[in-house]
Amino acid sequence: MICEKFSSMSEEEIKALLKSRMNAHRFEHSLNVAERAVFLAEKYGADSEKAYFAGLVHDVCKGIPEAEQLSIIEEAGIALDEDTRRSPALWHSIAGAVYIQKELSVTDGDIINAVCYHTSGRANMSMLEKVVYMADLTSAERNYPDAEYTRKLTDYSLDEGIAYGVRWIAGDLKKRGLPAGKDTEALFDEYKNVEITYKE
Repeated sequence: MICEKFSSMSEEEIKALLKSRMNAHRFEHSLNVAERAVFLAEKYGADSEKAYFAGLVHDVCKGIPEAEQLSIIEEAGIALDEDTRRSPALWHSIAGAVYIQKELSVTDGDIINAVCYHTSGRANMSMLEKVVYMADLTSAERNYPDAEYTRKLTDYSLDEGIAYGVRWIAGDLKKRGLPAGKDTEALFDEYKNVEITYKE
């Protein structure tokens, strides 16, 4: 019943929709992010039902062609800044925020923003946005270098998890010669002085 609180579709209908739009690995990731988002929401004081829903649908546009993602964004009248236009990896988040409003009848602004900024992050995120951002980065199947450390760190302190995560992301983008984008840069700047105190 959670999904019906925020959408015109039931949970079963949304899961069927996701399966039709993404491969099995991405669907598993979506389920894992929803589960992880609930855990973090309950730990840090966000709405766990909104966290589940946003986590479930956060990648609804990830599996469609980039040209289609861009078309969804442009048809919504959203003008991308130059760095975001040069970073197709960010498009699915923005397109997803548009899609859930148009196709799933989502009107909750915090859920919409959590989907929109789950990849880039941004300065002054709401608690729900923070939870979904880190749930995506630390979901159960993630196996990038330091993934397990980042999970444990996030369980210890959400802010330390964000600080570590955005530093890692910004560094990885720099190594690959890709722009971080204004929102990630703003998040990095907000958290640049957060000390990592967690010790394994």
